[in-house]
Amino acid sequence: QVQLVESGGGVVQPGGSVRVSCVGSGFSVTAYPMSWFRQAPGKERELVASITGAVNKITVSDFVKGRFTVSRDTDRNTVYLQMNNLKPEDTAVYLCKAHLWREVWGQGTQVTVSP
Repeated sequence: QVQLVESGGGVVQPGGSVRVSCVGSGFSVTAYPMSWFRQAPGKERELVASITGAVNKITVSDFVKGRFTVSRDTDRNTVYLQMNNLKPEDTAVYLCKAHLWREVWGQGTQVTVSP
């Protein structure tokens, strides 16, 4: 009975910042690799960033490097994606993925970047 719930999305002006959250249930987000993906209309789902287990190794995709980063809060069992200097092309549904014995996906949270 594992699940992920994303939240924190909304409408943001270009250059603004948003932090989206992914709360895990039924497992520890610290014990498994976690990833953020995004999917815009008409586009393929793409990997944004990942964080590993105990070593907390962070990987950020080139197209958001320097603007986005991922972090994890053990007490809240939550993974965050901090998005800074947002651009209109960042508009997408942002989805959380847990790499357990099976892949577990959240339903996503919408981030819209618009003036």
